[in-house]
Amino acid sequence: AKHVLPNVMPMVFANTTLTVAGAILAETTLSFLGFGDPSRISWGTMLDSAFSNGALTLGAWWFLFPPGVCVVLVVLSFTLVGQALEEIFNPRLRDR
Repeated sequence: AKHVLPNVMPMVFANTTLTVAGAILAETTLSFLGFGDPSRISWGTMLDSAFSNGALTLGAWWFLFPPGVCVVLVVLSFTLVGQALEEIFNPRLRDR
């Protein structure tokens, strides 16, 4: 155990950041589709509320833009951090 854990922990951290990005995207998608908890505010429920109230047809893009941009930026940042950690801690990727 003392040889395995130090070698595995960096990859666990890298994989965790990539998993968090997927979880945020999954929660947002499920909430947008109406399968989330309606009593909890999330980016998916904000997008769902904007779409169901006709924000696109009314030209009210400002109801869609902030939650959409936040989802993209947060998921992108977690993905980039995860890939950077993976390149740092995975010696096979470091040699490329």
